[in-house]
Amino acid sequence: MKDRIWKWIVRVLIGIVVFFNLDAAFSFMFLPKAYAPGFELSGVPGQMIIQGLGLLFLMWNVPYIIAMLNPGRHFTSLIEAVIMQAIGVFGESILLSLMPGEHVMIKSSTVRFIVFDAGGLILLVIGFFITLRLRKQITVGTTDIKGD
Repeated sequence: MKDRIWKWIVRVLIGIVVFFNLDAAFSFMFLPKAYAPGFELSGVPGQMIIQGLGLLFLMWNVPYIIAMLNPGRHFTSLIEAVIMQAIGVFGESILLSLMPGEHVMIKSSTVRFIVFDAGGLILLVIGFFITLRLRKQITVGTTDIKGD
């Protein structure tokens, strides 16, 4: 019973990340005019770029959703989600450090992405370690993570 609760805690942690990632994806796809100025973009080309980013956000969530369904059974998807989230945090941080000073709006948007992705990374890493602990219990025969 206790393991079942932990499995649901992991699903909720991943679910929080999925919710906010999908919210960002759909916001970018359906409200591109609201986000284009934050990237110093304008007009139809700017809107299309923002919508394209939203589509990419949507695509990138596939392993997150699969991991959320059953983190123990789809542990590889959870690992992929953690790695993807870490790439986002570190990649955005590198981009921010290389950005010239005169792009205040882009810097501000990048900082928001870093904070957003870092929060998601923390939740995913917690879920990863809980799932890892549960998986190790399988090897000694104390639980069955594939249930649920």
